[in-house]
Amino acid sequence: MKIYRYPLLKSWPEITKRPFADHSDKIETVREVMENIRENGDDALHEYTKRFDKVDLVDFKVTPDEIEEAVLKVDTDLKRAIAVAANNIDLFHVAQKIPHRIIETMPGVKCWQKSVPIEYVGLYIPGGSAPLFSTVLMLGIPALIAGCKNVVLCTPPDREGKIHPAILYAASVCHITEIFKIGGMQAIGAMAYGTESIPKVEKIFGPGNSWVTAAKQFVAMADCAIDMPAGPSEVAVMADKSANPAFVAADLLSQAEHGPDSQVILVSTDEQLINDVIDQIEIQIKELPRSSTATKALENSRAILVNDPEEMVSLINFYAPEHLIIATCNAAEVAEEITNAGSVFIGNYSPESAGDYASGTNHTLPTNGWARSFSGIGLDSFCKKITFQEISKEGILQLGPSIEKMAAAEQLFAHKNAATLRMK
Repeated sequence: MKIYRYPLLKSWPEITKRPFADHSDKIETVREVMENIRENGDDALHEYTKRFDKVDLVDFKVTPDEIEEAVLKVDTDLKRAIAVAANNIDLFHVAQKIPHRIIETMPGVKCWQKSVPIEYVGLYIPGGSAPLFSTVLMLGIPALIAGCKNVVLCTPPDREGKIHPAILYAASVCHITEIFKIGGMQAIGAMAYGTESIPKVEKIFGPGNSWVTAAKQFVAMADCAIDMPAGPSEVAVMADKSANPAFVAADLLSQAEHGPDSQVILVSTDEQLINDVIDQIEIQIKELPRSSTATKALENSRAILVNDPEEMVSLINFYAPEHLIIATCNAAEVAEEITNAGSVFIGNYSPESAGDYASGTNHTLPTNGWARSFSGIGLDSFCKKITFQEISKEGILQLGPSIEKMAAAEQLFAHKNAATLRMK
């Protein structure tokens, strides 16, 4: 983990540069796979499942018996933990419902907006080195609350053609029954175009490796909406002398273990704290089963010593992290100054892993600096907004002259006539 001391503003772009993810070498392969799936459906899926997942499946769909078997395999303590997480996620996302209001913009002109669920949504759940059953909750619960009628879940099988039991259990908690044993970019193609087995969806959600990301970007160009641009996971920690070095190190490692291309950033006004955190990282990393992954990620990572709290805030807003932990003496006040972040964790007792699992907020967040312009997943992600208007005779007489003048100025006389005829 490289240390930078009092860097100049002009050096910020360089020292906060993320690991470069170039998908250009994948585009042609992704294009071929997508076209094959679009033209050959299940035959193409069987071909890719054998090639990439090393398993020959007769049927992609998970049966009710398989779900029931998985439910029995999940231990009681994990079920209780999932129940706590599911309840908190439900409470947080239900609170995002906003009743529509009718606004009378002028006498006789009524306008309103209505939130309508997306009918077909697809959820991609990674199931390789880390089966992310928590992501099932983060995507499945908002989809359920939003009222999406058809939820399709795709996740890769193991070499015995099985799905991790916790993924199937979490799906059952979310009342998802359309579950398919298919992973990678072929799963994205299947949901984007539809096959004999797998329904076509209107929007695809969920994280994945670089091939999944490239496939999502490809289908988003013309065929299917996606949740957001995605890259490797990341966390930034703002800390001063009041921070607990062991806590900070644990938070940095919790993101570093995601993948070798993850990045963690520590920004502090206290050099001794930085040194103590690095010492703690060296102690804690030895105990991690994924220590080699975390070690690789730390090569992309930075500890940055700055002059004052204001510079800390400016640097963080410039970086726009996916996750931000504020471990300072006035953390709540500092949080009010943050304008670019996916999710913020305030104080020494708010680990990033709380948001990953069970506090209630969503862990599907913008990475790679997209927090400058994108929000994380919420209830609205599973909805579309439709505007309505109702204009009375009185309303068109009041509004019509403005329509006529504006339409004429744009030389769109049919537009003008549509108002004129009604006024007459």
